[in-house]
Amino acid sequence: MELRGKQKRFLRAQAHSLRPMFSVGKEGLTENWLNQLSGALDKRELIKVNILQNADVTTKQVQQFIEDNTNIQVVQVIGHVLVLFMVSHDESMRRLSETVSAI
Repeated sequence: MELRGKQKRFLRAQAHSLRPMFSVGKEGLTENWLNQLSGALDKRELIKVNILQNADVTTKQVQQFIEDNTNIQVVQVIGHVLVLFMVSHDESMRRLSETVSAI
């Protein structure tokens, strides 16, 4: 699902009160980290990722790595925080994506 402007605005509003669940540190980006990220998004559909100051990667590199290797969409980038969205594979967990698709 490609997100339109109103859908992104809705997701940004939903993510406002969330705290970052994942961090990118000095270990950088790995397949294991990406698999854990996909698993968490499959349950929640919307999360934040924090890029720590000691990380060897930039925000753009993290965004590019996520978008190239998965079907996860970056909704917003604020400083060192990324807001990520993915439609859940489990239909019982699709509460947020159903609302987004109706917008």
